[in-house]
Amino acid sequence: MVGKEYLNKFHPKPSFVRRQVGYIALLIGCVVAKIVVRGKWHLPKKKGFIIASNHFSILDPPFFKYAIQKPINFLAASDQEVNGAFVWALHLYGFIPIDRENLAPSTIKKAKKVLKNGEILGIFPEGTTTSPVLKKPKNGAVFLSTVEKAPIVPISIYGAETIWQDIFKGIRPRVYINIGKPFGPFDIRGTKSEKLIKTESVGSEMAARIASLLPKSKRGEYKNDIRIKRYQKENKIVPADAIISPYYDPLL
Repeated sequence: MVGKEYLNKFHPKPSFVRRQVGYIALLIGCVVAKIVVRGKWHLPKKKGFIIASNHFSILDPPFFKYAIQKPINFLAASDQEVNGAFVWALHLYGFIPIDRENLAPSTIKKAKKVLKNGEILGIFPEGTTTSPVLKKPKNGAVFLSTVEKAPIVPISIYGAETIWQDIFKGIRPRVYINIGKPFGPFDIRGTKSEKLIKTESVGSEMAARIASLLPKSKRGEYKNDIRIKRYQKENKIVPADAIISPYYDPLL
């Protein structure tokens, strides 16, 4: 396992490197899984934007690259431990490390620079990879969307959580990636408490939009959210049921 000191040294690779890594992601995607991508027409054509997604597996980023086929700057928590077997993926692509216990101004500066440059910022709002179902989001994605006037594109990915076990069983699991309609940015003003209430409200909408792109079994506490049907109608996507390998262990 590697921890905070090691992960804080990471940074996104240069754009041309990340473009080349895209070919590796395409190869990995074709070889190890059967990937179904829906909703790609929702991706903004211009300007920087944020993709916000659930995060069930540490191997999600290469599949996002497969689906979007553009360089992505991932913002990821460094105050955690990562299995040494997966460190190769971090070296290959790099990411913007964020220490949730001691947030550095330079981290926010780097994330804002990505959006100012018209690039894509990838955020996993849950801030964890340990849950097999959707959890409540943190406020980071909404904050950055607000200050940089960048739209948020909700995305779901499921099926990749079985990859590690399935590879050694000779199984190619089916991985689903659903891309929803962009929303925001929002103009959040007022007192500190008013801003917090508005930010959490937008965060709730973001989570519900992500949940609408997941099958009911993966939505966690959002499984009965009344907004889901409306968002599915907007997206023109009804998620397929998850096919989870019998070898899947959510604690790995």
